[in-house]
Amino acid sequence: MADNSEFDALFDSAPLMAILRGMGVERSLTVATAAWDLGIDVVELPIQTADDIEALRVVSAAGRDRGKRVGAGTVVTAEHVAQAAAAGAEFTVSPGFDIDVVRASSEAGLPPLPGVATPSEVQLAMKEGLTWLKAFPASLLGTGWFGAMRGPFPAARFVATGGMDATNAGAFLDVGVRVVAVGSALEDESQLPRLAQLLERQP
Repeated sequence: MADNSEFDALFDSAPLMAILRGMGVERSLTVATAAWDLGIDVVELPIQTADDIEALRVVSAAGRDRGKRVGAGTVVTAEHVAQAAAAGAEFTVSPGFDIDVVRASSEAGLPPLPGVATPSEVQLAMKEGLTWLKAFPASLLGTGWFGAMRGPFPAARFVATGGMDATNAGAFLDVGVRVVAVGSALEDESQLPRLAQLLERQP
């Protein structure tokens, strides 16, 4: 059995999280700092290359200095879990539901946030003891998907990921999504004021 109820506290302060994909060390740190300054406390850095892992190490260290939480994304193997832990990540995020990755992450002391897109995956994840799940790709699933899941799985808490920005995040929060993950929107100055408005909402 796994447990990721720690996300209750991680996501308690804001309904947004940041995803910094493939930006390199310096840019990742700059955008992470901008996210923190905006009020987004939780940052995810997908790890797919050696540069990604170094960026995770640097941003994780900076996050600890500011009391912010930084996790590793695109974690699809047990090796990725080990790399994430070594780089200082505090949680893992996966695009899909892999029970071996979930258990490896839990055993490493990193709360796992696996991806789901079907009722079967939601059911299997909750059977394993998980309450927080990443709905991916959220923009393709659509807002109606979350209402449909609420009936059979009222205890599930979803992080909407994939194709999210300031223009559609509010619609997903309106249907009960607990957290929306944004990426490139953080580099678009025109979207920052709208993201700031979303951060004023209670998660």
